[in-house]
Amino acid sequence: MQLRNHHRQPRMQDAVKPDHAASDGSVLRQVLEDAGRLIVGKPHELRLALTCVLANGHLLIEDVPGVGKTTLAHVLARLLGLDFQRIQFTADMLPADIIGVSIYDRDEGRFHFHPGPVFAQLVLADEINRATPKTQSALLEAMEERQVTADGETRELPDPFFVIATQNPRNQIGTFGLPESQLDRFLMRISLGYPDVAAERELLAGDDRRLMLKDVAARIDAPTLLALQAEVEQIHIAPVLLDYVQALLAATRQAPRWELGLSPRAGLAMLRAARAWALIDGRAMVVPEDVQAVLPAVAGHRLVSIDGDDAGQLRELIETVAVP
Repeated sequence: MQLRNHHRQPRMQDAVKPDHAASDGSVLRQVLEDAGRLIVGKPHELRLALTCVLANGHLLIEDVPGVGKTTLAHVLARLLGLDFQRIQFTADMLPADIIGVSIYDRDEGRFHFHPGPVFAQLVLADEINRATPKTQSALLEAMEERQVTADGETRELPDPFFVIATQNPRNQIGTFGLPESQLDRFLMRISLGYPDVAAERELLAGDDRRLMLKDVAARIDAPTLLALQAEVEQIHIAPVLLDYVQALLAATRQAPRWELGLSPRAGLAMLRAARAWALIDGRAMVVPEDVQAVLPAVAGHRLVSIDGDDAGQLRELIETVAVP
């Protein structure tokens, strides 16, 4: 088990003053532009990742090794000015390696709690499905309640608090599948995929992305991010759009192609993500296209199709349910 502490405060020369009047989306588009210089050729995936953070949700990135999953988490932490911790999950890892441990102080005659790496604003759970289910469950309370309990005492986690988890494809050797209860705690699941020819050429001919990370400057800070999350909650959703989301939920429950339909919590997640997507565009209301943009990332890990073609069935879902 390896822990890497990447706690970083923005440098004086690159720190950005909070801009609580960022509802036009300009600062968010600048974040995406800066991120796109390191994660090339993936503008849609980057926007989904930022949307997830704005919606105050956790992100799961599932893909083969070497496509930029870890780099994406580093980039977001730096651009958003967040404290960052990376946890490398392994099969021999214990829950205390995540939460922390109490150590007896002989001089004082009492135990002192030493916080684990989960006490950070952005936690990268790298290769989360290489740990055992018992260790994976150590994150459940943190992700849902934004707190952890150790030695009978409940401790609050930082605000904001996010988990970005990466996992290798489930058919690889040495992986443990995430249970449905933990999958449901991730607002979104995305996949970066291989870059196209032009993007790959830029990667091969350019500088090492790990070196480029050192020059990434914070565009916003934690208080500004909290203000933006509050703006997300104010984005208007018309009743007719609620009808559309309910129709999508009902379609997944009625169609025989799905083993299990979407829950009301999935519908709430879809609305939160759609609001954040609209905020990036600087809009004060959600339109059906916002819901369609986030639906695959929000629903993909909550639905299982009988024929295994989850992506194809989600596209069909969007195409067949009538738009108001």
